[in-house]
This record gives sequence, C-alpha cells and structure tokens, in this order.
Amino acid sequence: MAMKSYPPEFKADAVALYLSDPGRTLASVAEDLGISRETLRNWVRQAQAEGTAGAKARGPARKPARGPLSSDDVLEEENKQLKARIRELELERDILRRAAKYFGGRDELVSRFEFVDDHRDAFGVKRLCRVLKVSRSGFYRWVKAAPARAERAAADAALAEEITQIHAAFDGTYGSPRVTAELRARGHTVNHKRVARVMRRTGIVGLHLRKKVRTTVPEPSHQKVPDLIERDFTAPAVNRRYVGDITYLPVGEGRFLYLATVLDLGSRRLAGWSIADHMRTELVVDALRAAAATRGSLHGAIFHADHGSQYTSAEFARVCAELGVRQSMGAVGSSADNAAAEAFNATLKRETLQGAKGWSSAREARLAVFKWITRYNTRRRHSAIGYLSPIDYEQ
Repeated sequence: MAMKSYPPEFKADAVALYLSDPGRTLASVAEDLGISRETLRNWVRQAQAEGTAGAKARGPARKPARGPLSSDDVLEEENKQLKARIRELELERDILRRAAKYFGGRDELVSRFEFVDDHRDAFGVKRLCRVLKVSRSGFYRWVKAAPARAERAAADAALAEEITQIHAAFDGTYGSPRVTAELRARGHTVNHKRVARVMRRTGIVGLHLRKKVRTTVPEPSHQKVPDLIERDFTAPAVNRRYVGDITYLPVGEGRFLYLATVLDLGSRRLAGWSIADHMRTELVVDALRAAAATRGSLHGAIFHADHGSQYTSAEFARVCAELGVRQSMGAVGSSADNAAAEAFNATLKRETLQGAKGWSSAREARLAVFKWITRYNTRRRHSAIGYLSPIDYEQ
C-alpha cells in the first residue's frame, strides 16, 4: 500500500539535516531523502513557524562564539545524520520487500517499470529507479508509450478472439503457420511471429504428431522396382507424381480398419483413397482406381510406395500397367523414402483422433476420415503450396 505521509520524526530529522549544514541546498538534501524539493521546503517553513527550528547556518562552518563544538554537539549532529540514513535504508528495504512480492518470480524490465509507476507516489521515481537499478529516462519513455501499448493490447485481444474462432473451426488442429495463412486470407495483414505470440499467451496450440506404428509387410519375392522419386517430393504439375501408403485406424477392442491413400505431389490433393477391414491387395488397387477416376487418366504418372506386400504384388503391378502408371519404390525398410505419404497419414490420424486411442466403431472412424479428407482437399491450408488448400491450388 502506498505511503501517503511521512512520520513526524522523519520530517524533523529531514529539517535538521538541511539546517545543520550550511553547504547543503534544499535540492541536494531532498534528493538524498527521496522527496521533492518543495516538500522539504514546506517542512522547513512549518518547523520555523512553529518555533521548533531556527534559521539555516551561514558561512563555511558554524562556530559558536564560545568556541569549538563540544563532543556532545558533534555526537548529536552525527546521530541526526545516522537517523536520516537509517530511515533511508528502511525505505529501501521496504521497496525491495514490496518488489519481491510484486514480481512474483518474474523480473523483466517491464515489470520493474510497472512497479515504479505503481509506487512512485510513496517513494519517488528517483529512489525507486536507483534501488531497482533501472534507468529513469527509460522509465519515462515507457510511461510515454503507454497509449501505444494499450492500443496494441486491444488489437491483440481482438486477434486472439479471431484466432480462437479459426482454431475451433478446424477442430483445434491448426498451429500458428496455418492460422496465419487463414488470417491473411481473411484480409488481415499479420506477422506469423505475432500470431504465435498471441496463441502462446492465450494457450492455443495445434496438435502434435503421434507415435508411428509400422504397417509395411515386405514381400521378398517381388520383382525389382526403381526409385523414381529419390526423396524429391515435388512435381512440375498435377497428375505427374503420386505417393501412397497404408495406415491403420483403431476402432476399439483390438480391431482395426485400414486406409490406403494416393497423394498428388503437385497439389498435395488426396486424389484417391480406400478404407477396408483388411490389408489385401484390393485395398491399394481400389485407392489407385479411385485416383484414376478423379483425374480421368493416370497415364504416364509415377506412383511411389514402400515395399509392402500389397504394392509389390503381381496384381498391383498388373493394375498399374493397365492404367499406364509407372511404379516407384524406395529402399527396403526406409521410411524417409516415402516420407510425404507417411506424413499425410500421421497428420490425418493426429487431427481426427486428437489424442484419443481410437474410435468407438468402424462407422465412426469412416465418417471422421471422410469428413477430414473432404476438408483437407477443399479447405485445409498446406505449407508446401503456399498455404492454399489443394483444390484452390489446382484452380
């Protein structure tokens, strides 16, 4: 609580300190005590009017006519000065105690300025800045910038509200990069660092990757297929290069559905997909045929996959030849060689399950995946294509 007045003893000692030394000015004594010059002047005038203080000594030294000061006079003067110094130290200790509670474990420069501003009436700006070791000029610049800070805080609050709406609209899956892209699409000129800062302060976070479970079962007897992608997950245009993979969808009680995907590297569009309760070759064949139906033709396109038995089967090779698709495969056991497809599956499961271990039923899983894939193709912003949705990018 700010101190509104000083005790009589402090005032009396302050007046005595000023009057006892002919070489001291009101300003210098007031500065040492952490009070204003006018406050000290008023105390001196009041004491003189009440007869409790005399006139200020004149000249280089005050020597009574009767000779040098006695030892008692010297001790009394020193005692007064010590009392004033003790009171100053007590004030400094009080400042530090209040500051420790005020900061609450944080000690940023801004916190110190806030403390000075809140306690300036009680202790004075100069004393507070000296005790807290901050610049007075820096403090006054901070005070002058208060309106701009208030305006920025109001703008951040409005931005946080819109970020919350975007985050909720995408089921809590968007992190700061996609939120930034969505804000810019809505006409906001905003920096991604500011979006990240506002999200961090309001506790809004996107989803993080789940631990990967391997679903690839190699087929040792298949014919050799070259790696036509070589970890270059880009394409000069749509319908030129595709990647695919199989991922499991847990539906409770140890049961699974399986999702096969066909992802266009040109636009990141999921051109084909298939869900079944098995991992037979027809699962990946259905996904590839779905992509062919979406595009009209896959003739001349590359399809890259891992060495799972479904992709190395003679049946899948026959369908690829029928559709004019060139097969491509990475090294055996290397997930990095099919990173784009695996990343897509990881994102799908992360954003649909949102931390849950699985769905309660196969129907619930199918509907959740269908909803997410539809939104992914039509609305979800992708970093690899300038934070556009795949459909928007293709148009």
